[in-house]
Amino acid sequence: SDLVALCEDKILRILANKDAVYNADGDSQLTSTNNVLGQTIPFGGEYGISKNPESFASESYRVYFTDKVRGAVMRLSKDGLTPISDAGMKDYFKDNLKNNDLLIGSYDDKKDEYNLTLPITGTTVSFKEDVRGWVSFKSFVPDNAISCANDYFTVKDGKLWKHHDENVGRNTFYNLFDSNHYSTINVILNDMPSSIKSYHTLDYEGSQSRVE
Repeated sequence: SDLVALCEDKILRILANKDAVYNADGDSQLTSTNNVLGQTIPFGGEYGISKNPESFASESYRVYFTDKVRGAVMRLSKDGLTPISDAGMKDYFKDNLKNNDLLIGSYDDKKDEYNLTLPITGTTVSFKEDVRGWVSFKSFVPDNAISCANDYFTVKDGKLWKHHDENVGRNTFYNLFDSNHYSTINVILNDMPSSIKSYHTLDYEGSQSRVE
């Protein structure tokens, strides 16, 4: 029931119809107030949305946005602010966010992914919650995007396009097949045979695997 304000250099929570009274031990208690807006409480962390409100996207109780000045992609959730760009992509975003004037954020309800489009870089990168990481680089670069009724739509050159259509071939975006971007998977494994490894996103199904 509170108001969340995303400022350039700070993310704030503004109490609605209530104030916080702090005890001597630092704990807070909420009291009602006649004011429409009560106290302003900052979230922990020196992050804001810079000057890119178009990077904002929300899903359920989570909010995603970018902080171009600090080279970070952020998630605001029940546990506060988290720089999700640190999940294996810290250097990438520090190098590329500053090169893009627009940072277009959207949430794909069908795939449960936060898509961040970097127009100058010419790619869209996707973050997925269930693996806590960035799972894909995509070649389509929309002007805007939105989810509605479990479908994902993007806008390109004034036209609305529906994604994940089974009647359209793979790697075909905006009626054009992208021959430079065939679907590929890069598997990165630790090549040290003497090390014990734990794979969190790799499964094997079948009979006894070959052991050499």
